[in-house]
Amino acid sequence: MTDDILSFEEAMEKYDPVLGFEVHVELNTATKMFDAAPNTFGDEANTNITPVSLGLPGVLPVVNGKAVESAIKLGLALGCDIAPVSHFARKNYFYPDTPKNFQTSQFDEPIAENGSIDIELEDGTVFTIDIERAHMEEDAGKLTHKGGAAGRIQGADFSLVDYNRSGVPLIEIVTRPIVGAGERSPELARAYVAAIREIVKNLGISDARMERGNVRCDANVSLMPKGTTEFGTRSETKNVNSLRSVERAVRYEIQRHAAVLEAGEKVVQETRHWHEDTRSTTSGRPKSDADDYRYFPEPDLVPVVTDAEWIERLRAELPEPPAERRRRLKADWGFSDEEFRDVVNAGAMDVIEETIAAGAPAAVARKWWMGEIARIAKEREVELTDTGATAQTVLELNKLIEAKKINDKIARQVLGFVIDGEGEPAEIVEKRSLAVVSDDGALTTAIDEALAAMPDVADKIRAGKVQAAGAIVGQVMKATRGQADAGRVRELILEKLGVEG
Repeated sequence: MTDDILSFEEAMEKYDPVLGFEVHVELNTATKMFDAAPNTFGDEANTNITPVSLGLPGVLPVVNGKAVESAIKLGLALGCDIAPVSHFARKNYFYPDTPKNFQTSQFDEPIAENGSIDIELEDGTVFTIDIERAHMEEDAGKLTHKGGAAGRIQGADFSLVDYNRSGVPLIEIVTRPIVGAGERSPELARAYVAAIREIVKNLGISDARMERGNVRCDANVSLMPKGTTEFGTRSETKNVNSLRSVERAVRYEIQRHAAVLEAGEKVVQETRHWHEDTRSTTSGRPKSDADDYRYFPEPDLVPVVTDAEWIERLRAELPEPPAERRRRLKADWGFSDEEFRDVVNAGAMDVIEETIAAGAPAAVARKWWMGEIARIAKEREVELTDTGATAQTVLELNKLIEAKKINDKIARQVLGFVIDGEGEPAEIVEKRSLAVVSDDGALTTAIDEALAAMPDVADKIRAGKVQAAGAIVGQVMKATRGQADAGRVRELILEKLGVEG
């Protein structure tokens, strides 16, 4: 059963969207937030656990110091104030994947508050999003629903719970309400989550793989009738874990809210679940407010106390902000806006930077990574950086071309052999006898044969139509399996026919 929705264009004519995002970032610490259980992905279910992970009676948690430092770094990267003292609290609710029946989180005293981040859309438009807070907490376990048609809780016969994720360190980043984005609200939603993912990956505090749930977004949407300023009732679409889905979920909820309001009905404050297959949301549960969680201070954990020296040491460790890095690299490399956008969208920026740092010209690095390597990656359905090609591969191929040991066509063949695991470029060229034929004797023989086979073309060249030499060059290249030095072949043809080039 699907909801009635209004067209996006009609919704935008009548309503102004109000957005809000809660992005959960799983940290890549070695152990969990409050105990020594390993923090690793993909292990056998219920093996990365301790009595603390399971909330057994009598256990005591201990705060992960590395997670605290990661939270401070993220707060600084978001322009937040770092609290001199912050506390943990118990957020009480019952759910099978929460063995303690509460989540250890931060409530009224988070580690970081009052930040902002500039989000640049593809056309250069910049929106400033205010960050209300970034706080530390622990993740819940994972439920796997069995027996239903689509692996969802609706219609399932039973559910299995895996506590490996229970207690994994999280930072939750909460925005203030975002107004004024209008029809660009879905695009802004995608760009904001992409920016957070980029920041945490750049900081090295998270693997930031959305398909693994390392970064998840709860997207809040409400509508205001045009000309009003009072926020409407919001819905919260939970745990959206891809950039495309975030954009689509926000767009859908805007359309759904508009249809509800146009029908004279009230929007229900609730959580929603996004379904990528139907590109729609379904109702989850009534949305709880803070009072419903009965927060109270965690009695088993001491306050987190920071000082200026600690904060400044961590600030000094921060890498160059991603947006500044992109602007610098684009200028350094001399790429056009379109060229650089393609590089970023392909996920090739890091490897191109590495290739240039190894000694390859920027244009050469872009040509190989965005050309032949990208083609092979698409053909083999792997990530660009998982093809087996490296910065050194591109550098060595370029050196062989510059030394005229191989040409561009041969270089593409050599790259394929490198990716197939046959060795390094120079080694493959020698082993497979792929070096360019530049010996004048061998080339002259091939030229003589081509001229004899194409006397009419030879006559045209003698008559001054030097462009006709391309046909002879092509014949020689064919005879030498593409290994002739095409430039030298042309020179020899014109010399033999007594024509100046």
